[in-house]
Amino acid sequence: MAAAVAQGAGGQGVLLTAAEAMPAILLGAQGYVFVCPENLGSMSGQMKEMFDRCYYPMLGRVEGRPYATAISAGSDGSAALAQIDRIVTGWRLRRVAEPLIVNLGAQTPEQIRAEKTVSEGDLQACRELGAAFAEGLKLGVF
Repeated sequence: MAAAVAQGAGGQGVLLTAAEAMPAILLGAQGYVFVCPENLGSMSGQMKEMFDRCYYPMLGRVEGRPYATAISAGSDGSAALAQIDRIVTGWRLRRVAEPLIVNLGAQTPEQIRAEKTVSEGDLQACRELGAAFAEGLKLGVF
């Protein structure tokens, strides 16, 4: 999903894993699209670690920047979304796109353990999110 968002943004974005995202890099960005899975009703551990590492060094330095989210979930995604929204409220970021939650329908133990495949339609929605976000930055809409 993150690769599809980056593909949609064309050359206007930088794709980083949560482990690669450091305050110095994020401070240089005009905006952010946070993409992660919801695991056990929470954002992924790596995404939480990224926010833990970056929160205080970025506090008071990114107010007003735009953000969007794309979350994959087995059934819901709202808990991870709420966590991200709560954290970035402290940074005073502005949501500029409706949350994108991709429900992968993993309800049984077998489905939960199985490798997941994101549908082409959902990947297209990710590409469209990336394109709209990049265009909004380019045009100064955000």
